[in-house]
Amino acid sequence: PSRGPGVRFLLIDLHCHTYPKSDDGFMSVDELIDGTKASGLDGVCLTEHDAFWSVDSVQELSRRHQFLVLPGCEINTDMGHALVFGLDHYEFGLHRPAYLLDCVERAGGVIIAAHPYRRRFLAEPAKRPEARDEMLDRASGDDFFQMCQAIEGLNGRGSDVQNQFSQDLGTRLGSVMTAGSDAHRVEQLGTAATEFQESVESLEDLILALRNGSCRPVDLRNANGLPRDLG
Repeated sequence: PSRGPGVRFLLIDLHCHTYPKSDDGFMSVDELIDGTKASGLDGVCLTEHDAFWSVDSVQELSRRHQFLVLPGCEINTDMGHALVFGLDHYEFGLHRPAYLLDCVERAGGVIIAAHPYRRRFLAEPAKRPEARDEMLDRASGDDFFQMCQAIEGLNGRGSDVQNQFSQDLGTRLGSVMTAGSDAHRVEQLGTAATEFQESVESLEDLILALRNGSCRPVDLRNANGLPRDLG
């Protein structure tokens, strides 16, 4: 739906990391939440590497900060990284895409392909249009993306050409597209977020909205600080 005068949809960062749950993180969870609030967003998802926050911990964080905090996880699979919502613990075998898909389907969750340009896009060769088209063709036939309900069309740490490849891939696949900062440091927050056209007040709401496709990736880095529609 088009945005009417004065209407503002929810902006949620779907991809963030904190220390020590993510060993490559450089900010605490409180710093993450405070930084996300300061960026003008409405919520944040905790997606640590192969590690989960408990429901009780997330609810306590939400209450303490008076801010929407939702649990997720970034699973490192044999075919790429996946943002997963709906699971609540890690178990051996989740690195295998088929097993991950089975677990997520049984839990009624969703899978988003994180930074899909990785392993599939090389910037220097892609300067030749025919080489880029070949990369896009190959990625479009990748079984990994067929098992995901959405693709991360905009990653806050990705370059313009990398993110454009992700968006072109999502368009070709007819996939729902999302965005997240992929922040590991406070200064990386506020770069990208997913805009939702329906109410999201819980993990269940988030999963439903992603399944319905009532969202879009937005870039928060343009000069006036307003989201730029990425299509």
